[in-house]
Amino acid sequence: MRETLAILETLDRLKEEGKKAILATVVRTSGSTYRKEGAKMLIAESGDMFGSISAGCLEADVREIAAQVLQEDQPRLVKYDNTAAEEIIWGLGLGCNGVVEVFVEPVG
Repeated sequence: MRETLAILETLDRLKEEGKKAILATVVRTSGSTYRKEGAKMLIAESGDMFGSISAGCLEADVREIAAQVLQEDQPRLVKYDNTAAEEIIWGLGLGCNGVVEVFVEPVG
């Protein structure tokens, strides 16, 4: 709960400064994942990130997607299937070997 409050406070500050942001929210998981449904990460238009949606396995990619969402002003649902052999790089052997769906949306 503390993380969500910090994200909301940061979003308020960014809005007051006239800056845009993207909110990434874990909406579905299965198997072994570090974070579960409801985990959030705020990405400011500067690229600064607040909060987390994994233990570091997904954040960099979600930041890249956030830049696209910001530019297009269209939300996107992204699925990371770390159980699939062709996507094994996402797991990096860190325990992220489940399936995570992340909703990435413009906010503010």
